[in-house]
Amino acid sequence: MFSKRLERRTLAAAVVLAGGAAIAPLAPAASAAVAEEGGPKNVIVLIGDGMGHNQIDFTNSYLTGTTNHQVAVDPADGEVTRVPGTPAQVFQEFPVQLGMSTGSVTSPAYDPELAWGDFEWVTQDATDSAAAGTAMATGVKTENGVIGLDADGSRVENLSERAAALGKAAGVVSSVPFSHATPAAFGAHNPDRNDLTGVTNEYLAGNLDVVIGAGHPWYDDDHQRLLSPRYDYISQGDYERVSQGRTPFTFVEETSEFERLATVEETPDRVFGAVQVASTLQQGRTGVAGSEPFSVERNDVPTLGTLTEAALNVLDEDEDGFFAMVEGGAIDWAGHANDAAQTIEETAEFFGAVDAAVEWVETESSWDETLLVVTADHETGYLAGPGANPNWTPIAGAAGQVPAASWNSTNHTNGLVPVFAQGAGAEALAARAVRQDPVRGAYVDSTDLANVLLEDLWADGFPPMQTWSAPASQQRSS
Repeated sequence: MFSKRLERRTLAAAVVLAGGAAIAPLAPAASAAVAEEGGPKNVIVLIGDGMGHNQIDFTNSYLTGTTNHQVAVDPADGEVTRVPGTPAQVFQEFPVQLGMSTGSVTSPAYDPELAWGDFEWVTQDATDSAAAGTAMATGVKTENGVIGLDADGSRVENLSERAAALGKAAGVVSSVPFSHATPAAFGAHNPDRNDLTGVTNEYLAGNLDVVIGAGHPWYDDDHQRLLSPRYDYISQGDYERVSQGRTPFTFVEETSEFERLATVEETPDRVFGAVQVASTLQQGRTGVAGSEPFSVERNDVPTLGTLTEAALNVLDEDEDGFFAMVEGGAIDWAGHANDAAQTIEETAEFFGAVDAAVEWVETESSWDETLLVVTADHETGYLAGPGANPNWTPIAGAAGQVPAASWNSTNHTNGLVPVFAQGAGAEALAARAVRQDPVRGAYVDSTDLANVLLEDLWADGFPPMQTWSAPASQQRSS
């Protein structure tokens, strides 16, 4: 069952990141210097779907009694200022800390004056996860609902495909279904994000080496086996093929298998992991609505941290390196529901995945050869301090207590989300932060996350952008 991955062609050595903080934009020469060395060997992008600055602080307030990204409004003149804080998570100490604008091709361009001066502005025409994921995966903006195609319906190269073209492995991991919008953006091309079984079919025929997430057809959201399967996220034919060993993937589903995969010395070449739950690892389980954080018995399934460890243990068999995307997908779902307890649970779960990735870098790799980025695709729920529109006060509270706050939407918003980066090539990402927000400081656009690799760090020998016509079966009707 387990075998070493076949050797792929060797690339240039990874670069060494210069020490020191890189919070402000750097000279463009920084990215060029990294590109000359072949770019980072490994890239790990962790996306908290729906996770804005306030989701991080809301959760840290509960876990540790501290916050680090809060702002306050002066009721006299409406001026918004940053409140001094205390980092609580390892990624909050990363040398590169930026904001990121997230809009789709039809969203308004981010305007700092309007974002901070008009409380309702950020709720207008926000991106969805399909368009946001596509921008982050391909460097190209598209319409909401579209996966891996530009606004004209043409396929655009994603980071997993670039990794494969460089001889690297690639994988996606999620706490929600494996074919949901964010992982799909890194492994598929489809005009309809709701074609969930079509996305999975493309995974099985494509170049991803690891696909792991919820979406098991035989289980419900309480990790209970169904009397008959529901093929919502994978078709019956594809499920039978992959689970019966009739694809290049090794099928993994039980908790013990994921735990073994996270630590075993020799791994399968390719893994398709369907955790034994329907739509989420934990957020959808019975009884959580209106509960206290962590008060409802959790499903006996792997944590997102364990799934991250398993994926990295498979991907690092490739001597040329890899690209990995890990999503904390249900932060978004909790935000849509304005559910405080689940926001804390799901964000804390995502923190665990970040910790797992950092530990992998520091024990199995190094910051000299691996780039790690922690970010979000958009904010969900317009979570703010108590008082809200427009004179909110900072989120604050004691450890173990859900802090006072306000929800001001049940949808996505256009506010800046955070970006934290460390490792090989982090300075090149900072160099793209040429815009300035008066509260959050320097910021990039969501397209910069892909383009710093496609155009700078992993660009040697490739044209500026690889775009080609979609097959007839994937062309959108007018």
